[in-house]
Amino acid sequence: MKALIVDDSAVMRRVLTGALERVGISDVVEACDGAEGVECAGQYELGLILMDWNMPNMTGIEAVKAIRGAGSKVPIIMVTTEAEKTRVVEALKAGANNYAIKPFTPETLVGKITETLERAAV
Repeated sequence: MKALIVDDSAVMRRVLTGALERVGISDVVEACDGAEGVECAGQYELGLILMDWNMPNMTGIEAVKAIRGAGSKVPIIMVTTEAEKTRVVEALKAGANNYAIKPFTPETLVGKITETLERAAV
């Protein structure tokens, strides 16, 4: 399975890559903003997207809407500092499948990834 990480922080992309490797996903594509993420989502056959919210050029929410608008059903997890309940609801309404709030432990993120992929397989 190929996964896409969309985050403007190189450090966070490394952390997220590590979490994906812990669940057996080593084929990872990286994008540093929402616009690049949307482009990658259209180029690759993906099994999962980890999407930051606050990024330059195009926010994560805008990117999720664009990806869903293009007809993609790939599971998307918002990985963000946006912790308010209204923001979580906004992300889910936009088309995100799950939500992980930074900072998180590696175990928490691995759990979110596993849960999201299991639900997508049903």
